[in-house]
Amino acid sequence: MSDDLKQRTKEFALRIVKLYGALPKTTEAQVMGKQVLRSGTSVGAHYREASRSRSKAEFVSKLEVGLQELEETTYWLELLTESSIIKESQVNSLIKEANELNAIFTSCVRKAKRNDSSG
Repeated sequence: MSDDLKQRTKEFALRIVKLYGALPKTTEAQVMGKQVLRSGTSVGAHYREASRSRSKAEFVSKLEVGLQELEETTYWLELLTESSIIKESQVNSLIKEANELNAIFTSCVRKAKRNDSSG
């Protein structure tokens, strides 16, 4: 597993934490904020779990959960902007990073499954 990706997913989580801290204190913002905080910070945790997996199947499973968390994070970020709680410009780079991490995780899962079926 890549140390670069380990650091990248951690930095993604830290950016999510900062975003949450900057949200308005309204009920709507806090409810959605807690959702994005939970899903956005769990991506790196699932990546680390995958790096310690005991089997190819467990590796794939952990990364697939990470993919689900990335999708959920993107969803909450979109809701925060589309409900006018925060400006789109505040989350564009986070959504871009979520999409890039999604592509990387997807590639890792496909490679692992391909290697599993050829062996």
